[in-house]
This record gives sequence, structure tokens and C-alpha cells, in this order.
Amino acid sequence: MASKLARHSHLRALSSFISINNHIRSPHFCNPNRAPLSFSYRLYSNASSSSSTGGFQQASSLKDLELAKFASIAETWWDSEGPFKLLHVMNPRRLAFIRSTLCQHFGKDPNSARPFEGLKIVDVGCGGGILSEPLARMGATVTGVDAVEKNIKIARIHADLDPVTSTIEYCCTTAEKLVEEDRKFDAVIALEVIEHVANPAEFCKSLAALTGPDGATIISTINRSMRSYATAIVAAEYLLHWLPKGTHEWSSFLTPEELVLILQRANITVREMAGFVYNPLTGRWSLSDDISVNFIAFGTKNCQ
Repeated sequence: MASKLARHSHLRALSSFISINNHIRSPHFCNPNRAPLSFSYRLYSNASSSSSTGGFQQASSLKDLELAKFASIAETWWDSEGPFKLLHVMNPRRLAFIRSTLCQHFGKDPNSARPFEGLKIVDVGCGGGILSEPLARMGATVTGVDAVEKNIKIARIHADLDPVTSTIEYCCTTAEKLVEEDRKFDAVIALEVIEHVANPAEFCKSLAALTGPDGATIISTINRSMRSYATAIVAAEYLLHWLPKGTHEWSSFLTPEELVLILQRANITVREMAGFVYNPLTGRWSLSDDISVNFIAFGTKNCQ
């Protein structure tokens, strides 16, 4: 109960922030210590670019360098001791949050073995499918999309090993392309993706457009704080070598306030937020009220 009240206090604080600052267009008023102007341009720019390469599909919200970076390590997605080790260890906690919020929103039984039966879910930026597969096992009709062709190939090969997960629809495409196809889903999920896109605002608009009426959107990312710089970049990439160097760019992180504001402008209201905390002694992640580094947000689409 205390944990839930604390999470609601986060939302009250974020709601107050939005009410006070809703008239402000520039994100520099959100945080006086934020990154240089180039970041605010990426955050709110309406500029778009379109290009394609042999290895991935490109759309307005994507970065060529980020896509190439993940293409180079695509074969390691299912190596639990490889570059994606932290995501494998974090996955049970991410799924616990997803199960709890979606079951509450859609009136499903969280104790059921297949609580997502009847729900259509899209996993945007699915990588090798480490989230898509457990969602399918929980009964959802899953579509996994990724702009890196190598990721989709790895995901398909692994999913075909199990008849339950072989039903997942994997596509090498982007959220923007799905919007053009007029696709709609009960839940749209993008975990550890938004910090790698060039235009978070446009990306969130695409996620909102994919979310059906009374649907849900779930996003997880890394807070742009000094603590995240110390832990997610300096420690994880350069000292402990848990991640390849250059995996993250601190200026591309979003604060919880910025994410809430961006989603609000995309017609998504954040209802619940939680943090992920890593315990180096046990090697495990836990859900927490601490959103100073890794955090996840659950939102619902506003009625038009």
C-alpha cells in the first residue's frame, strides 16, 4: 500500500508540473540544468527525414547510428551473459509491471496463466523478442516490430522453437509505418527505446496513433539525472563493462516530467509510474518508488 501511495505521489507531482508549465513550449523551463539547445530541438522538432539502408528501415524518429549500433550485436540478443544481460535480468520486473497495470486496466485476472488472452499488443523496438515471447505466453496476440532486420531474423528463429511463440508476428518496420497502415492495438509497449530515437515527441505521437480507443501505452527509459550518468554510463559502460561503450547518450535521456508532458501532448495520460533499482549484491532488479535512474510509465489514451 505504501508503495502504491508513493507512486501516486509521483503522479501528483508530475500533474502539478504539467498544470503549471503547460503553456511553456520550450523544455528548458522543465529543468534549468538540462542539456544544450540541440536536445530541445530533437525533442520537439517537427522536422523529419527519410532514408533507407540495406540493414534497416528508417523513418523520421530514428537515428542511423543507433540502428547500426544494435545491428552489430543482434546475434547476442538471447545470450543471457552478453551485451543484453541487464535486460534479461530486468525482464521479470518489467513483466510484473506490465501484467499488473494491463490486468487492472482491462479487467483481467493477474493470477491467470494467460491473463492477456484477447488482447492485441505491439512490442515496438522488440529487438530479439525477449519481451514479445513472454507476452505471447501470457496469451496476447503479439506483433513485434524493429527497424533492424537482423533483430527480426533472430527473433523469428528463436520464436519458432516454441509453438506458442511461433504465432508472434514479427515485422522489420517502424511505428510510423504501422500508423500509415492504420494498425491499432489494445496496448502499445516500447521499452528502452525512446532514448535511442531522434525525435521523442514524434515517436510518442506514433505510439499514441497505434493505441486503440481505451487502449494503453507503456514506455520505459532512463532519467536524465546525474545519478543516471554515473550509473548507466560511467559505471555500466566504462567501469563494469556491463554494456558496450557508447550504448547510451546522456543528453538523449528524458526526465519523467518531460516524458509525461510529451505523452500528454500526444493524447496519452500517464496513470502510474515506477522505478527499477539494481542490487549489485544479488544481481537482481526490483520495482521501486525511486525513479531517479530507470523508470517505466503506464498511460491510457484520452477519449477524443
